[in-house]
Amino acid sequence: MERDFSQGSVGKHIVVQAVPLIIAQLIQLLYNIVDRIYIGHLPGEDGMALTGIGLVFPVVALITAFTNLYGSGGAPLCSIARGAGLTERAEKIMGNSAVMLFFTSFVIMGLCYFFKKPILYAFGASDTTWPYADTYLKIYLAGTVFSMMGTGMNGFITSQGFPGTAMYTTVIGAVINLVLDPVFIFGFGMGIQGAAIATVMAQTVSSVWVMRFLTGKKAILRLRKKYFRPDFRLIREITSLGFSGFIMSATNCVSQVACNSMLSLYGGDLYIGIMTILNSVREVICLPVSGVTSGAQPVIGFNYGAREYGRVRQGIKFMTFAGSVYTVTAWLVLVLFPKPFLMLFTGSQEMITEGVKAIHLYFAGFVFMLFQFCGQSTFVALGKAKKAVFFSLFRKVIIVLPLTVLLPHVIRPAVNGVYLAEPVSNVIGGGVCFLTMYVTVYRKLGKTA
Repeated sequence: MERDFSQGSVGKHIVVQAVPLIIAQLIQLLYNIVDRIYIGHLPGEDGMALTGIGLVFPVVALITAFTNLYGSGGAPLCSIARGAGLTERAEKIMGNSAVMLFFTSFVIMGLCYFFKKPILYAFGASDTTWPYADTYLKIYLAGTVFSMMGTGMNGFITSQGFPGTAMYTTVIGAVINLVLDPVFIFGFGMGIQGAAIATVMAQTVSSVWVMRFLTGKKAILRLRKKYFRPDFRLIREITSLGFSGFIMSATNCVSQVACNSMLSLYGGDLYIGIMTILNSVREVICLPVSGVTSGAQPVIGFNYGAREYGRVRQGIKFMTFAGSVYTVTAWLVLVLFPKPFLMLFTGSQEMITEGVKAIHLYFAGFVFMLFQFCGQSTFVALGKAKKAVFFSLFRKVIIVLPLTVLLPHVIRPAVNGVYLAEPVSNVIGGGVCFLTMYVTVYRKLGKTA
C-alpha cells in the first residue's frame, strides 16, 4: 500500500502520523515509568529505591543515544529515499541500520557490565543507594540488544507510513510490562529486581514484533540479507544525520550525571530522588510535543524529497502552532497543580514538599522547549545533519552543563541552582535553534517553491 504524503492536507497527514505516535509514546511512557511508579511506593524504602533507579538513568540515556545514532539517522534518510522513488537505497539504509544496532548493543552491554560499579558511584551513588542501582542495572543490561533493535528499527515502520503498526510495537511491550511489574515486584516479592525482569521481557517481545513486520509481506520496504553487508559510505550518512539524536541522548546522559553529582554534593539522596521524579514528569508532559514533531518528520522529509517545498513550509507551520497551544496549556496545569504529578511517583511527604518547589523552578522555561523540538525536527527531517548536531550540543553542552556546575555557587539554596539550569537553557537554546531554522530553512524554502 502506497503512503503518498505529497497529496492531500499536510496537517491531516501530520495528525494521522502523530496520533498513533502519541498513543504509542504514551504507552511507551507507561512502559518506561511504570517501574518508577511501583518502586517509588515500595513500603519501607522511603524513596531510596526510586533514587537507585534514578542513578541508572544515564546508562539508559547512553543506550538510547546509540539507538538514535542508527535508528533516528536511518529512518529520515529512508523517508527521503522513498519520497524520491529510490527503493533499493531505502532498503540498504534499513539493512545497514539494523546491523549497526545489533553489534553496537553487545559492545555497550559488555562495557557497562564490566565497569558498572565505578560508573554508578561516579553518577552519584552512595552506599545506601548502590545496592538498588546495581540490582536493577545488571538485569536491565541483559535486554540491551532487544531494547536497541526494537526501538531503533521501529522508526522504519513509521517512515513507511505505518504509524499504527509502529504503535503496536509499544503497546505490546507496555502491556506485558504493566502486567508483569506488579506480579514480579509485589506478587513474587522481588522488588526492584522484579521490575528489571519485567522490563527485559517486554523489550524482547517488542523487538520480535518489529523484526517480523520488517521481514514480512506487509512492509513496503523489507529487511533483506543482501543489504546486511556494511556499506561504510552509507553508514557515514546514517550516523551523520543520527548524530544529532545521539548527541541529544548522550548529552542527556552527561547532564543527568552532572545533576546527580551536584545534588549529591549539595543535597544528598533525597534530592537525587526528586530529580528522578522531575525527569519522569518531563517525559509525561513532553509526550504530545514529541508525538507531533515525530509525526511531522516523515511528512516533511517525504515532501522535501519530492521537491514539494510549499508543503514542507505548511508542515513546519502546523507543527509549531499545534505544539505552542499544547505547551502553554501543559505548563499552566503543571505549575498550578504540581502535587498530583509528584504523588504519582512517591508517597514520601518530604519528597512531595521539596518537589513542589523544584517543579516551579525546573519547568519555568518549558514553553521554550517547543522551539528546540521544532527546529531540531525540521533539521533532521530535511537531512541537515550539521545544524541538528550543533543545536543539540549548544543547549545541553554549552549551556546546561556549565550552568549546572556554576549556578549552585551563586544561588541559595544551592540545589535551586541545579534546577534553574534547565529553564535557562530552554529559553536560550530553544530560541536560537528555532530562529536559525526560520532564517536558514523556512524562508529559503519559500523562495525556492
